[in-house]
Amino acid sequence: EVQLQASGGGLVQAGGSLRLSCAASGFTFDDYAIGWFRQAPGKEREAVSCISSSEGRPYYADSVKSRFTISSDNAKNTVYLQMNSLKPEDTAVYYCARGAGWAASRLGGDYSYWGQGTQVTVSS
Repeated sequence: EVQLQASGGGLVQAGGSLRLSCAASGFTFDDYAIGWFRQAPGKEREAVSCISSSEGRPYYADSVKSRFTISSDNAKNTVYLQMNSLKPEDTAVYYCARGAGWAASRLGGDYSYWGQGTQVTVSS
């Protein structure tokens, strides 16, 4: 059974940092892309970052470039999202998802499995 467990969210002041973790199980980790998405109240879900072991350059949304870093620990089947210089507009529920294949994509429809989400709240 494919499972994705997102964790690490919380309440932080603007300018602070958080590290989200996405622990994966039930599939061959190296064979699939993992993406982080977020959804704020009243807004559509958006792709934040995604990574594939088969592609060299991860994807970042323009809004998080230079502030967020995605990384993968294949030994632990875990993908991390290091979030620095957080802003109130980063407040959202963050989800990790497994791609339908190895190709990293910013399109939610290209992801087959989703974790339960972790709340990130950035106060001003």
